[in-house]
Amino acid sequence: MAAASSSENPDDEKPAHVPAEDTPAASVSGSSFTGPTALLVGSGVQNNTFLMGSSQVTWPHRVGVVPRQADCFQHRAPVDQLATAVTAGETAVVCQVLAGMGGVGKTQLAAHYAHQMWDSRQVDLLVWITAGSREQIQTGYTITAVDVAGADQGDPAAAAERLLAWLAETEKRWLVVLDDLADPADLAGLWPPDRPGGRVVVTTRRRDAALFGPGRRRVDVGIFTEAEAVAYLAATLAAHGRAEPVDQLAALSADLGHLPLALAQAAAYLLDLDLDAPTYRARLADRSRTLTDLAPSALPDDQPAPVAAVWSLSIDRAHQQRPVGLARPLLESAALLDPNGIPEIVLTSPPALRYLASRRPVPEKRRRRWRRSRLSPVSANDARDALRVLHRLSLIDHNPTSPAQTVRIHQLLQRAVRETLPPDGQHAAGRAAADALMAVWPEVERDTTLAQTLRTNTDTLHTTAPDPLWQPDTHRVLFRAASSLGNAGLATAAIDRYHHLADTAHHRFGPDHPDTLTTRHNLAYWQGEAGDAAGAATAFEQLLTDHLRVFGPDHPNTLTARHNLAYWQGEAGDAAGAATAFEQLLTDRLRVLGPDHPNTLTTRNNLAYWRGQARANVSGNERS
Repeated sequence: MAAASSSENPDDEKPAHVPAEDTPAASVSGSSFTGPTALLVGSGVQNNTFLMGSSQVTWPHRVGVVPRQADCFQHRAPVDQLATAVTAGETAVVCQVLAGMGGVGKTQLAAHYAHQMWDSRQVDLLVWITAGSREQIQTGYTITAVDVAGADQGDPAAAAERLLAWLAETEKRWLVVLDDLADPADLAGLWPPDRPGGRVVVTTRRRDAALFGPGRRRVDVGIFTEAEAVAYLAATLAAHGRAEPVDQLAALSADLGHLPLALAQAAAYLLDLDLDAPTYRARLADRSRTLTDLAPSALPDDQPAPVAAVWSLSIDRAHQQRPVGLARPLLESAALLDPNGIPEIVLTSPPALRYLASRRPVPEKRRRRWRRSRLSPVSANDARDALRVLHRLSLIDHNPTSPAQTVRIHQLLQRAVRETLPPDGQHAAGRAAADALMAVWPEVERDTTLAQTLRTNTDTLHTTAPDPLWQPDTHRVLFRAASSLGNAGLATAAIDRYHHLADTAHHRFGPDHPDTLTTRHNLAYWQGEAGDAAGAATAFEQLLTDHLRVFGPDHPNTLTARHNLAYWQGEAGDAAGAATAFEQLLTDRLRVLGPDHPNTLTTRNNLAYWRGQARANVSGNERS
């Protein structure tokens, strides 16, 4: 007969507690007369329009300010993708859309390409436009149309149409760069035309379907590889006569998530304050310092914003998109969890939806009629739609078709979001995230990958927002994550985790707090599961003494401690002692719980088993 295991899950013994790449605006380069140009637009019979070029233009001609190439520019995969894809277009415009999150260097890649095309005389007209709004695009088009097509600068809409017609008919080779496009709708009716000698590069944080399709090719721009990040840091420091060990540069780049913008600003900070990499890393790890505190006084490479602010406009824009008011609180939840993979089911669970509803702003016209207790409901589909909004604006990576359906988010974006939360806001977000993890955690962990992911997210939450997990009490997700290690066959790791939890609970709550005693209970249980039955029996004996003093003899936790003491006493070799202990426990179970309670029946089962073991031991000894 197999040994009866302890049927009372240590998790269940805890009393329930519910609780930019922005660039300067376009300007006009100097020019001089080289003779008029004219294009005939029409059939040649009727409805013809003659577009006269400016008598002041000289070729090649440039409109707008192309950002200078970044110091220590790194040649990486998108450079080759951009060059190959664009130069492959011989009969039509090949429009390249550089898409990626803020800070990955899209503008610098576009500027590098524009400088290459201009310096090698592969274009006659280079137009660089900051595309933050439709007005900015029309302004850039107007300036260009006045220069090359003789347009009236007083009518921007007509000037834009005139430029597009000119681009469609000219034999000149041209390149139009639309940098940092904020909204695909801003380009409606303003896309440069397909033309054999024309090329278009768009940089944007957006990933909307409207940006891509026939004639427009997407080039995804991501973070540096580790090698690129280390090479960049080494080159930047070397340019100032500095050097750091490669392993320290690798560690620093990892701390910054290999984000090009962050690496550039970190290098400037190091040089300005004459710090080494370990010192900077220590400051970065210091939670009392914000990202703003770690920004250099003067930003390198004409960067317009420090890392802490580079995503703020994207977050504001996402928050205003349908479903309105959900993107920011959803990002707050994601900012506390594992950047490398958050299961979608966590962010769409009932506790997560309740948090979104609590943070969703009430429309002004309805605010007076609503009570605080009446929150606008948020559905799982609303949350999924908000995830897609964040994905489209490159604030997260969300792949709903993958088996895991995970959400990924850059670690520095997470920190920037966390730093905007006041203490009470972080507590609410942290508690909601913990509730969400518990809500989706299966009782039986058949999916080992999901269990590992949930453990990792719990660990991250405990690091990013520890206080919400210990106030006003110990959140059950900490016990579930620790026991999950044991369930995965990692009993030693479970013991280590419970040792840490026990020390923390003792420090926060004192020795007699129910959470402290529950943690000790679980520690003793996994000590026995790891093979130390005698040690587990000793630990439960000590725990029983404290339970009797704190809870009294008939408390469920006291009875559970007696149950586990008897069980591990038998596992340690004292079958007769275990049988006696279960016999005494059964008497109290019957008195307190009655004969039909599951725990009473479990006690009877264990009593029968250990009586059998005791008789077998006696018989074996007599035969020997």
